[in-house]
Amino acid sequence: MAADEPLVLGIETSCDETGVGVVRGTTLLADAVASSVEEHGRYGGVVPEIASRAHLEAMVPTVQRALDQAGIKASDLDGIAVTAGPGLAGALLVGVSAAKAYAYALGKPLYGVNHLASHICVDQLEHGRLPEPTMALLVSGGHSSLLLTEDITSTVRSLGATIDDAAGEAFDKVARLLNLGFPGGPVIDRYAREGDPAAIAFPRGLTGAKDPVYDFSFSGLKTAVSRWVEAKRRAGEDVPVRDVSASFQEAVVDVLTRKAVRACKDEGVDHLMIGGGVAANSRLRALAQERCDRAGITLRVPRPKLCTDNGAMVAALGAEMVRRDRAPSAFDLSADSSLPVTDTHVPASHDELHRLAE
Repeated sequence: MAADEPLVLGIETSCDETGVGVVRGTTLLADAVASSVEEHGRYGGVVPEIASRAHLEAMVPTVQRALDQAGIKASDLDGIAVTAGPGLAGALLVGVSAAKAYAYALGKPLYGVNHLASHICVDQLEHGRLPEPTMALLVSGGHSSLLLTEDITSTVRSLGATIDDAAGEAFDKVARLLNLGFPGGPVIDRYAREGDPAAIAFPRGLTGAKDPVYDFSFSGLKTAVSRWVEAKRRAGEDVPVRDVSASFQEAVVDVLTRKAVRACKDEGVDHLMIGGGVAANSRLRALAQERCDRAGITLRVPRPKLCTDNGAMVAALGAEMVRRDRAPSAFDLSADSSLPVTDTHVPASHDELHRLAE
């Protein structure tokens, strides 16, 4: 770990977890998380107002915990990075407001960065700097995206995305259908290990000859699972939860990995990175490895804790922004719930940069 590498604190509040990380270059020094997932569990999904209030309560103690873990003072930092979007508007505003306050009080540059680009950049904390270009498959509760990363700080191109339910959202809905609780991803993964992935022939969405090559759709799959389960219940038969979980999960990861490997081949890219909360799924990791090995593609997947939303990923992208001398954000930075992934960060205007330098 080089002492001259940028030292950056990152704040992530796009959904239901208050994440604060500290990174020096590509070395993780602290990763503090305060989750409100239990408060959302009884509702079967994230409630934006609850998430926003939880961020507000957790912010200051979580920042202090991260600084203590890293063994540094706030004045040691070279910059403050924060998720500016996409995400839940109210939740984002809490993080952006806090980051602006810390940056202004400390006299440090502020970097409003993209949530999706941060999910890609976090892999640098696990496997070193990303090759350029790298194909990224991001799968979470809100996103299923195929992204070609030519420069993580400035050039990310979207090849495909979900047109309805994201993969993680489908996991949550199927888990609720099977009365397995929330969040659905981990519990379905656990039940699927004891089930038969070939027991039920669930559909693979958008895989026909005339369908969009890189886009994703899991709404039809969710509906197919629902109808199959309801038919069993109407007939008074027991629902084989493990087989349903395994067959549903296989349908999801089959489509995700098939399209990701095809995108790598079509674009001539020999590195695939998988990130986002669903990247913690054991079957997704295993099938992706099998298919990448056959195709001669190097697979990069961060450890599960770095796949879910966290401040470390934001700090990682912020540190890369500082290292590459990218323009910081202005102090009138606002949250953008639909920030496109092509906007890897939100720089200040030329006039604002000149004013900040004075």
